[in-house]
Amino acid sequence: MRRSQGKKLYTFYDGPPFATGLPHYGHIAAGTIKDVMTRYATQTGHHCERRFGWDCHGLPIEYEIDKRYDIKSSVEREAIGVKEYNRRCREIVMTYSAEWERVIGRFGRWIDFRNDYKTMDASYMESVWWAFKQIFDKGLVYRGSRIMPFSPACNTVLSNFEAGSNYKDTKDPAVFVTFPLVDEPATSLVAWTTTPWTLPSNLAVAVNPEFTYLKIHDTEKDKVYLVAEPRLKDVLKQCKIKTHKVLEKLKGKDLVGKAYTPLFDYFKSKAEDGCFRIIPGDFVTTDAGTGVVHCAPGFGEQDYAVCLAQGLVKPGGLVMPMDADGKFLDTVPDYAGVYFKDADPLILKDLKAAGRLVASGTVVHSYPFCWRSQQPLMYRATDTWFIKVTEIKD
Repeated sequence: MRRSQGKKLYTFYDGPPFATGLPHYGHIAAGTIKDVMTRYATQTGHHCERRFGWDCHGLPIEYEIDKRYDIKSSVEREAIGVKEYNRRCREIVMTYSAEWERVIGRFGRWIDFRNDYKTMDASYMESVWWAFKQIFDKGLVYRGSRIMPFSPACNTVLSNFEAGSNYKDTKDPAVFVTFPLVDEPATSLVAWTTTPWTLPSNLAVAVNPEFTYLKIHDTEKDKVYLVAEPRLKDVLKQCKIKTHKVLEKLKGKDLVGKAYTPLFDYFKSKAEDGCFRIIPGDFVTTDAGTGVVHCAPGFGEQDYAVCLAQGLVKPGGLVMPMDADGKFLDTVPDYAGVYFKDADPLILKDLKAAGRLVASGTVVHSYPFCWRSQQPLMYRATDTWFIKVTEIKD
């Protein structure tokens, strides 16, 4: 470093590892490439600072603290207080620093551990805020809503990469529920879902405008249902409809706009915004279900997109009946404080009592889990800040 002092600067900041674990082969492989880059820069006449860095922020640190102190919810974190929680986080940051230096020294990488940087240093954080302000002043920062993978166990959104890295086969409810038409109460659309916990925040049902739908009479139970024609055979089997009669054939586009009776009354005021109606959805397929899709725009990318397109919801004005721990809020009083997965049997019991449950069973399917906590994820609307990258780069 002294020999190259005064030469043209080659800026290199190590993309830092988290300070909460031991080095593994991935770090060693990447570190070798970084070592080659910095040696090459020096050999081609540059002065290249090689400062080791530590990522001290965010979820990895917080998750370690939560495990160490057996913290189970955001309420418990708030009781500890930000100042004390941060103190605990700082306390464990450099736990493994000596082991990192030993391992990196062993594989021969030249890097400065004495003049390292940490993302928790005030100088580092202030430089990040400075950079963010430049982006903000250019008008590239905006507030918006997106459906993102969310870990209730860790109280945070995850990247798509993280969400896709830990799918497991799991058993979930598979239920058929009814949506009676307001102008024809004896006739009900039937929708299938494996997430009953989303039903209290249902705001619409979608049909494919191009599909043919059948109005069928369950002659044994004297019920009239509407389902997509290609799904009839499977629906009859799963709903145990022994005898039926086809009363009428309709195009999906003829159903669009019709109002239906909501499953629950929690958000009935949303009817003034045009909710609780049948909307068109090209994403509705005949691969599974009934050809009728229940839409809870607070949960699920397609639900959100189609309801936004139909003007039923606005960014920042979504129905979100759950807190960051995945528990129902007081806006859904019957299940307030209940964890979303634990609410499934309670919701099904109430739907059955209300006569809105056609059939229920279980399905084994692949479902995303949080790779840290091994608890189920949800896809939920998140109101947050974004950067308009596409304005400056394709």
